[in-house]
Amino acid sequence: MHQTTKQNESKNHKNNLPEGDVKEIRLLWTYLSPYKKVILGAFIALVTASLATLAVPQALRRIIDEGFNNVSTDLIDQYFLALGAVAIVLGFATFSRYFLVTWLGEKVVTDIRKAVFNQIISLNPTFFEQNRSGDILSRLTTDTTVIQSVVGSSASVALRNILTLIGGIIAMALTSIKLLSVVLIVVPLIVMPIIFLGRKVKKLSRASQDKIADFSAIANETINAVSTVQSFTREAFERKKLGSVIESVFDVAVKRIRVRAILTAIVIFLVFGSIDLVLWVGASDVIKGSITGGELTAFLMYAVLTAGALGSLSEVYSELQRAAGAASRCIELIATTSDIIMIDHPLKIKNPLGDIQFNNVSFSYPSRPTETVLKNFNLHVKAGETIAIVGPSGAGKTTVFQLLQRFYDPLQGEIIIDEVNIAEADLQDFRSHIAIVPQESVIFAASVRENIRYGDLEALDDEILAAAKRAEASEFIAKLPKNMESYLGERGTMLSGGQKQRIAIARAILRNAPILLLDEATSALDAQSERKIQTALDLLMKNRTTIVIAHRLATILKADRIVVMTEGKIIDIGKHEDLLAKEGLYSKLAKLQFNQV
Repeated sequence: MHQTTKQNESKNHKNNLPEGDVKEIRLLWTYLSPYKKVILGAFIALVTASLATLAVPQALRRIIDEGFNNVSTDLIDQYFLALGAVAIVLGFATFSRYFLVTWLGEKVVTDIRKAVFNQIISLNPTFFEQNRSGDILSRLTTDTTVIQSVVGSSASVALRNILTLIGGIIAMALTSIKLLSVVLIVVPLIVMPIIFLGRKVKKLSRASQDKIADFSAIANETINAVSTVQSFTREAFERKKLGSVIESVFDVAVKRIRVRAILTAIVIFLVFGSIDLVLWVGASDVIKGSITGGELTAFLMYAVLTAGALGSLSEVYSELQRAAGAASRCIELIATTSDIIMIDHPLKIKNPLGDIQFNNVSFSYPSRPTETVLKNFNLHVKAGETIAIVGPSGAGKTTVFQLLQRFYDPLQGEIIIDEVNIAEADLQDFRSHIAIVPQESVIFAASVRENIRYGDLEALDDEILAAAKRAEASEFIAKLPKNMESYLGERGTMLSGGQKQRIAIARAILRNAPILLLDEATSALDAQSERKIQTALDLLMKNRTTIVIAHRLATILKADRIVVMTEGKIIDIGKHEDLLAKEGLYSKLAKLQFNQV
């Protein structure tokens, strides 16, 4: 019940996440704050560039009003030299601003991607049951790229335009209050559509990102299952399904583009319409002698700079709204907490021997809360003992392994390893004492050496070779194009099922842990390879606590004890001969298998 409630609370939290900018700003500032010196340098460069830009109209005003009237060559030289100096300052300040802001954007997005990935890798299987990998990858790549564009470009552009806007308004006020009043009449007409349509852009941007995530998830799933798709000749079906998703992405994008285009068009029309109005009124004042031609030129330049800043802000605002949607999606991921919580001062196993106890454990998967997978499960595995767990599919065998590694917490009861309750243990510490060979071997897109070394990252090459030899893998490795350096492809596409299994066994051998979990470790092997591997496993299991899940009973005849399970309960424990004599479930399973041999 506790897990289910927690799961629902997590869902509600995600669905009710505020759409405002508060959390987005807080998130960005968390990653911006370590680089305050860079931000200060970029701000100084930004202010310098803005002041230099605002100085240009004043220089032109003096040239027009004084230089041409007096026809003084020296004065003109001074003005243009000063204008050249302004251009140099502007160029240097622009370079500094661009470099610092772009560096900041790249660095911040790097930190955010690390934070997102670090959070993902720490979450327990419950999270991945509820979220598609394509959506997770979309947040890790696409959404963080949107944030990078804001931090590394849009935010700087926005601040620069705000400074230009404020400076331009002040300069226009000092030049002509009358002309400024004409401009200010139009400003509210420009701001209103920015606010109204900007909110709509944000909603459409979020919807667009969600659609892209759907496309990524479906494409990823289809590509991973391409062999199945082709085997069932479902290429046309998958093309149609993915095509409809792509079209929905396009449809949402078109809506967003249309709104942004309307917003930009309205702003440009109002801005340049106001410039036309100002020029008309200003020309009349020059004729009347109210202002000089230089002042009108300066005012007009300030009006153009201000209008350009305002128009740019409309586009930047749309980008900020788009980034807000991306940031909120990243926040959802970073704020997600694992159901597996480690206490503040976790315990470490001081003397790892491999003694395991399941005390009255009951468990249901969060995705199936009404189905009890384990019911009052009690089992004591002594250090160095080999236990085999058998039973029909759905009996709860694999669940025992998952709980033992604390991928889930039991609803009731406790699991103890070497006198330490794993709920109070350091996750990294107690998991380091466990090696596992899963039923479906995981092979990384790396070399043979790197895949085996995953069991012990500090292992020497000789130790890796020895592990491969003990796993009966050295023979087929020697036939690969580059031997140990051969690239195995994504999910080990270059290997057969049996070869993958032997790489996984070599990895477990290298792990050299006191507890060994074998989940159908020889299921993908032919009879000849199975005999070789079984010999290697017998050596590996020696002096280790070993729990074996097996459907093929011939592989567990030497187990110290065999645990028979059905419907989440232990119904019998004993040696092979004893269980056969009881004529129970184990005897039935054995007769079915051995009669087929």
